[in-house]
Amino acid sequence: EYVGRCKVVKKEADDYLASGVFSEEVADAVKVSGLTLKGDTLITSAIYAVKPGDGSAREQAASCQRVLGAGANFAVEYATKRYRSNLINWGMIPYLTQANFEVGDIVIVPDVKESLLADKPFALYIVRGGKVIKDTAYVDKLTDDEKTIIKDGCLINYYANKK
Repeated sequence: EYVGRCKVVKKEADDYLASGVFSEEVADAVKVSGLTLKGDTLITSAIYAVKPGDGSAREQAASCQRVLGAGANFAVEYATKRYRSNLINWGMIPYLTQANFEVGDIVIVPDVKESLLADKPFALYIVRGGKVIKDTAYVDKLTDDEKTIIKDGCLINYYANKK
């Protein structure tokens, strides 16, 4: 089920990049949120778990998520620093939150770059069933290099941009 849902979101993202027009579902979610999106807008899938990152597949979990189009992880806490670091190295934001998510929620996080670079909490607009639930997320302290890795999209891009 997860892979199928990721493929649907990836297609929506590709369609948006090609046309500049949101799918009807995303456009409705943006309208319900009351936000006016500005600048760069990304459409990605995301993972939510209470305490991800325990077990032997920590690196593969992050890389597989990214390959499937994920742009973020939401968690109450991360089981290991290694898992969190792998998310960062793959360009995904390791959000921490007490928000309750359901499969199919559309989560809008405005001003990501500004919040990331300024070490400020992230506003979450969780759209479910035509209603908006407002919440917040934060990221444990990031180094300047970690912020740049996320901003650049992944560790490989970070090193390519340093040249």
